[in-house]
Amino acid sequence: MSLTATTGLDVRIARDAADIHAAQQLRYAVFIKELGGDGPLVDHEAQVERDRFDPFVDHLVVFDGARAVGVYRVMRADQAAAAGGFYSANEYDLTPLLTSGRRVLELGRSCLHPDYRGGMAMHLLWGALARYIADHGIAVLFGVASFHGTDVEALKQPLSLLHHRHLAPPELRVRALEISYQDMNLIAETQIDRKRATRAIPSLIKAYLRLGGMVGEGAFVDRQFNTVDVCLILDTTRMNARQMRLYGGTG
Repeated sequence: MSLTATTGLDVRIARDAADIHAAQQLRYAVFIKELGGDGPLVDHEAQVERDRFDPFVDHLVVFDGARAVGVYRVMRADQAAAAGGFYSANEYDLTPLLTSGRRVLELGRSCLHPDYRGGMAMHLLWGALARYIADHGIAVLFGVASFHGTDVEALKQPLSLLHHRHLAPPELRVRALEISYQDMNLIAETQIDRKRATRAIPSLIKAYLRLGGMVGEGAFVDRQFNTVDVCLILDTTRMNARQMRLYGGTG
């Protein structure tokens, strides 16, 4: 899968170790240097962010020349079986998804270089992801997405909004593990300042919500990565024609 845009950007599934290394360097710049995260396999000397799942997944990468400027990490169920499970299982009980009988795809490690945010790079990533989903017959997307920082009090407005307005139905409702479970029902729906809460929701999460995305029950406080995570779930069969055009980058 490769698509070269008129901008000179190219998006493709990483095809060798060099492509993966470039993606891991971008992840280091964003998740470690910019957002203050860390991890047991992070190589600070080489400035790469990596984990044990990287060899088993597909990496969708946007390149500007030899430099990675956007990345999405995707894992199918067969890949997860080889890896010993999905990454999100470290934070959420995925039983409702794994027993649904539907083809699922985990999304993760999504990031863009600061100079490419809000432009063509994200458009190309979404388009590549849409083609990947169609090629593999995926019905449900899921993955953790993050709020920066671990001050839950500062996040009570957006977390409560997600809980009250975007909670997944029971048949798809994963739940954060008790080891770091954070209730998202922090204030009553009538007390939410909708504009303030919406402004505080990261752009990636808002993009999923516009497509009909939902969240699992509870947030997961990840102190290692300095984030509060929610699990996003998107049933692709419930997306309308307009949403599909937006998602696929067509129309």
